[in-house]
Amino acid sequence: MAAGGDTRTLLGIDYGARRIGVAKSDPTGLIATALTTLVVKSAADALAQVAALIREHQPAGIVIGSPVGLSGESNRKCLEIEAFANALRTVFDGPIHLWDEGYSSVEAADIIHAHGKRVGKDKKRIDRLAAVIILQRFLDEQPER
Repeated sequence: MAAGGDTRTLLGIDYGARRIGVAKSDPTGLIATALTTLVVKSAADALAQVAALIREHQPAGIVIGSPVGLSGESNRKCLEIEAFANALRTVFDGPIHLWDEGYSSVEAADIIHAHGKRVGKDKKRIDRLAAVIILQRFLDEQPER
């Protein structure tokens, strides 16, 4: 974020082949909140739906969760996410950050269960919350705003 308090938001993405959890930050870049879960049919559909959100929310940047194995090496999912990030660069000219999503979906499920809720077949809730966790971790690691 730019010095002096950029009032634009960031979008956070928990990318999946079937569902994409999306979060956004408040205008100060301090707090992430859940936005939506997109249900996608293909990589092209994913790009189109995220591009629509970009047009709607006009983010200053995008943070995409990327899994890094315990060994620190890229895996197939990392390559899939890098390909998605590269595709996003064709429709978004702002910064796109790949950020370690380390167990964000597990943490999201734990939070939901801690609140006495059941996940059941509503995996969309986990995806949205995972996007919030990824974006909040990114925001928390940024230097003074």
